[in-house]
Amino acid sequence: MRPLRALVYDCDGVLFDSRRANLAYYNQILTELGERPVLEEETERALLCHTGSTPQVLRHLLGSERAAEGLRVAAQVDYRPFLAWMTPEPGLLVSLRQLVRRLPLAIATNRQRTMGQILQHFELTEFFRCVTTSSDVQRPKPFPDMLWHTAQLLGCALDEMLYVGDSLLDQQAAQAAGVSFVAYRWAGEGRRIEHHADLVGLVAQLCDGS
Repeated sequence: MRPLRALVYDCDGVLFDSRRANLAYYNQILTELGERPVLEEETERALLCHTGSTPQVLRHLLGSERAAEGLRVAAQVDYRPFLAWMTPEPGLLVSLRQLVRRLPLAIATNRQRTMGQILQHFELTEFFRCVTTSSDVQRPKPFPDMLWHTAQLLGCALDEMLYVGDSLLDQQAAQAAGVSFVAYRWAGEGRRIEHHADLVGLVAQLCDGS
């Protein structure tokens, strides 16, 4: 890896604890379609609601025959009530204030239209040079398209970026793109951090090429 020139974050589980919000959002869609809700103890289904893109989630929950109907319902759901169920990760704001002075920050997330609302609500828009959602690319994570697109927007090489994620989808996308990866509070391969404060020190090392 060359000296670090850009830091890219996933959203859910990295910037925010949003599990309850995501589950409530998809359960509202399911309820409107007459389907049973996803329970927190349904580990695999609940995790997909947290990590997948909306088309991925609805195809899995509704089947391919009703996925399009689910997307039409999702497009009408107002996400603002669910923002109250989201909380920034501990130490996020402090670390963003330090890191943005050092290098460009970006987001690459499987979210779609809700990302802008979230950043505005939590007053974080100013920190990020660019935001790539699954609406901006042909294929969502775990495909590398999102990180390719982000590198183009930032004007840097793929091996000059670090991606912070919390799931296998994030790790697979980084590996496929040739981008260095650090796992946030998740037992991924390679580098791992437990707190946003840890990211400040890691970035300092990588910017120096160490």
